[in-house]
Amino acid sequence: MELLHGSPTDLSGRSEREKRCYAFLDSLGISFDRTDHPDQPATTMQVCEAVDAVLGVRICKNLFLCNRQKTNFYLLIMPGDKPFKTKELSGQLGISRLSFAEAADMEKYLDVHPGSVSVLGLLNDREHRVRLVVDEDVLREELFGCHPCENTSSIRFATRDLTERILPAMGFTPEIVHLVGTD
Repeated sequence: MELLHGSPTDLSGRSEREKRCYAFLDSLGISFDRTDHPDQPATTMQVCEAVDAVLGVRICKNLFLCNRQKTNFYLLIMPGDKPFKTKELSGQLGISRLSFAEAADMEKYLDVHPGSVSVLGLLNDREHRVRLVVDEDVLREELFGCHPCENTSSIRFATRDLTERILPAMGFTPEIVHLVGTD
């Protein structure tokens, strides 16, 4: 793996969802770095640690959640090393019970598959069915790392670009939560 700047010059072999992410970032003039790892999808902690080392940033946990009735969906972004406690988040959102949403819902609303969930998947949620929830610690970091909707590439850009340019361009305002990872 190596650190590269900006969109790939050759997009052949890349999915349409990944191409859309690069086109979106380019249209906003977002400066970003990336690393490609097609032979090592980021599905294990070892691969994630190697990607983090190349990018110089920790990629966050991106959890796709829903309420019991599966009528409300949430994309939670939190530090990767912080334990996720459902009860803690449920209380802050005022929801009695949260669970992990199904892969079919992930594909329906974000056009991503398990292991590739990313804030950039919100590009595909034009009806704004998914609520974006961000742990405040994520916003304290200078850089933000995520996948371009495929876990065979990873990117980093300024967290300020996420909050001031990317999310507004997609029409999303994050709900900020304070998670400590304990019961």
